[in-house]
Amino acid sequence: QVQLVESGGGLVQAGDSLKLSCAASGRIFSSYSMGWFRQAPGKEREFVATISRSGGGAYYADSVKGRFTISRDNAKNTVALQMNSLKPEDTADYYCAGDPRPYTLVVGFTNWQYWGQGTQVTVSS
Repeated sequence: QVQLVESGGGLVQAGDSLKLSCAASGRIFSSYSMGWFRQAPGKEREFVATISRSGGGAYYADSVKGRFTISRDNAKNTVALQMNSLKPEDTADYYCAGDPRPYTLVVGFTNWQYWGQGTQVTVSS
């Protein structure tokens, strides 16, 4: 069992930056691919970014590529999402997720095993 707790959401203006963090507890963190997803009001949850177990590889949704960066610290059991040049369309609840499968097999999918409770990000224009 893995417990995930997100933090760092808030209200920002377009063009601002924000960093989300996710703290994991439970089983061996480094055994899990980690990812970030988001869900805007009235929309389905969508993939944002994922990072490999070692942190050496990552994939991003086209909508955030070049603006968002995912990172992890296996010593501290944390994963982060640095969000730059935020746009109003980035407004959503952001969720941290973990899965024991290789990140290349789960990228883009939403059927991950473990989920956090979400943190809200609002970007005003």
